[in-house]
Amino acid sequence: MNFVEELKWRGMLAQMMPGTEEMLKQGMATAYLGTDPTADSLHIGHLCGIMMLRHFQRCGHKPIILVGGATGMIGDPSGKSQERNLLDAETLYHNQECIKAQVAKFLDFDESLPNAAELVNNYDWMKDFTFLDFAREVGKHITVNYMMAKDSVQKRLNGEFSAGLSFTEFTYQLLQGYDFLYLYQHKNCRLQLGGNDQWGNITTGTELIRRTLGSENEAFALTCPLITKADGRKFGKTESGNVWLDPKRTTPYSFYQFWLNVSDDDAERYIKIFTSLPKEEIDALVAEHQTDPGRRLLQKRLGEEVTVMVHGREQYDLAIEASNLLFGKATKENLLKLDEATLLSVFDGVPTYEVALSSIDGARSADLLAETTQCFPSKSEYRKLVKGGGVSINKEKVTDPERVITSDDLLDGKYLLVQKGKKNYFLIIAR
Repeated sequence: MNFVEELKWRGMLAQMMPGTEEMLKQGMATAYLGTDPTADSLHIGHLCGIMMLRHFQRCGHKPIILVGGATGMIGDPSGKSQERNLLDAETLYHNQECIKAQVAKFLDFDESLPNAAELVNNYDWMKDFTFLDFAREVGKHITVNYMMAKDSVQKRLNGEFSAGLSFTEFTYQLLQGYDFLYLYQHKNCRLQLGGNDQWGNITTGTELIRRTLGSENEAFALTCPLITKADGRKFGKTESGNVWLDPKRTTPYSFYQFWLNVSDDDAERYIKIFTSLPKEEIDALVAEHQTDPGRRLLQKRLGEEVTVMVHGREQYDLAIEASNLLFGKATKENLLKLDEATLLSVFDGVPTYEVALSSIDGARSADLLAETTQCFPSKSEYRKLVKGGGVSINKEKVTDPERVITSDDLLDGKYLLVQKGKKNYFLIIAR
């Protein structure tokens, strides 16, 4: 496989320095991509870069993921409207360990492989680097004029953003440039990958290598486009914020639903970017989808591939079962499989009533559902619907309108799911 050609057909190539493709054709190459450990989880905005590394390794090359323990303490001004909060060492270490575990789902770290993936932390080589040494060994090679010309610096200085630019952030491109120089010298890494907003920082690294080691030392840059939705809006954001890879932050159900609900145009783009499916299979899927878009074949396959890759087949299957609770024929057994977070994700937005635990145990269902709460406007309507088979509690049909509710009915000891008709749900929470 040709890495550059692979990126091109997938829509994952934005810019590339001249000579990059020729260098890659010479044999196994090493490339790195950096991520700052500003949170203890990656989100789907990071996935394009991670998938670049995945394709790079599948093409026979060696990927390095750099976790920026040092640069994470500084903050990158690229595309940011204000300076980042600086993190302490303990928080950074925790975040790094969490990110390591997530990246291992995408890359093969088996040391017996010649192109085994590797994870490095720039704090390891920056922690003992004094300011005076850095100024002498790195700072002297890059002029202020060169650094000032970068778009990320100009946007902050010229008022496009309002916060100005601290000296701390101004030095970021030198720190990232030194990462490239270090990996070039110690890991034979000749290529840096990143999002297109990183082009300025990456080319500072190639320039630092050339000026420090001599013009015969060539290093290269390649970036992917910043992924957006078809309408131009930012990719990966929902009303509740980022879609995270950590199941504690975003449940596998919500993660799957994100992909399932993208538009047809976005699904056609995303299935190329966020899966490893071959071109022939994707082309066939697109063609089949276009014959009947209502079946959402592309979205379902996209959701399956990414959810399995991030969370595993078992969690994907549970996400499908959870989806069926709302839109299919599910049973109480399906409901009981859900953990609390998934239950709340599935029924997010349905009318919710909070009641005292003491008011549930031993209460008649008609009293609870038509007086204590307003799931039904009256007891008479409740009884009428029960007789017609239109009421379920925890996915079980209610056959007796005088049925008594006990604490044993509560899911996770505090939830009661009430269904009226086919589509109307209510969630009662006992406190």
